[in-house]
Amino acid sequence: AVPSSPWKLLDAYQGQNFFDGWGFFTSADPTDGNMQYVDQGTANSSGLIEINAQGNAVMRVETTPMVQTNRMSVRIMMLNTFMGGLVIMDLVHMPTGCGTWPAFWTNGPNWPLGGEIDIVEGVNNYTNNQATIHMNPGSRSPLLFHPVLSAFRHFGKFLPAQTGNQGCVVRSSSDISFGTGFNGIGGGVYAMLWDNSGISVYFFPRGSIPADITEGAPQPTNWTTPMANWTTPMATWPSTDCNPFEFFYTHSAIFDTTLCGDWAGGVWGSTGVPGQSQSCQQETGFATCEEFVQASGASFSEAYWEVSSVKIYQ
Repeated sequence: AVPSSPWKLLDAYQGQNFFDGWGFFTSADPTDGNMQYVDQGTANSSGLIEINAQGNAVMRVETTPMVQTNRMSVRIMMLNTFMGGLVIMDLVHMPTGCGTWPAFWTNGPNWPLGGEIDIVEGVNNYTNNQATIHMNPGSRSPLLFHPVLSAFRHFGKFLPAQTGNQGCVVRSSSDISFGTGFNGIGGGVYAMLWDNSGISVYFFPRGSIPADITEGAPQPTNWTTPMANWTTPMATWPSTDCNPFEFFYTHSAIFDTTLCGDWAGGVWGSTGVPGQSQSCQQETGFATCEEFVQASGASFSEAYWEVSSVKIYQ
């Protein structure tokens, strides 16, 4: 028997009613992607969303052979908000392939003031997940959270903070944590823990999901080392006040599938990241991501989310 948990279920999104708790984003893409996010009615009538025979929520990209402008895609945002807690997503399949930029993340109001926590994110043919935190650049510490370097050394690669809005990034060392590798094992569970000690992201491949998660009684203190862990400063660091609830607050979860955009389009001709031994420019024969998206609908057959559940605990 699984022991009782101090974490209590706040919201659960699963089964036939999955989409009831989400709003459909229809504005222009803020990252300059080559897709048009559509409303729920259009997504439904176009076959971009469904609850499949397994009871999982599916969100697709339009696969019309050729389009003149942007392809239709789906971006949904949880209607409820939360302050701190435990987000657990059971995912069967994520979008993958050249031109794709899928993400599952949480966001506060008035970005970047309310902070952003990217739980699942990558582009093109990447196979190793990247987890990232973004925060107000006016925060009193250059890096609000001090990375636990031992965790990164053994379980992921810490990428130094960049210029612009790239945030503080940790890349997983696992090639089944994103893309085709993840889909090939039937997915798994991602969990994000946000409490007084900081923010952590965990990944559990299918077949290695803790029983306490499966039984709905999560016990994060018993889990393995997280894929990414941003903790409040250690004693050796300046005594800057780094309250996770000051720079991260009132979050909602978001799914989206961007096409091209600042990241996927920006690295169209690049290699060197796990999974991207050949550039998408070389693989597809298209000089730009935008040209590929407009002319290659069949290439997006794998650009879909299949979500078993999203649960929020506090």
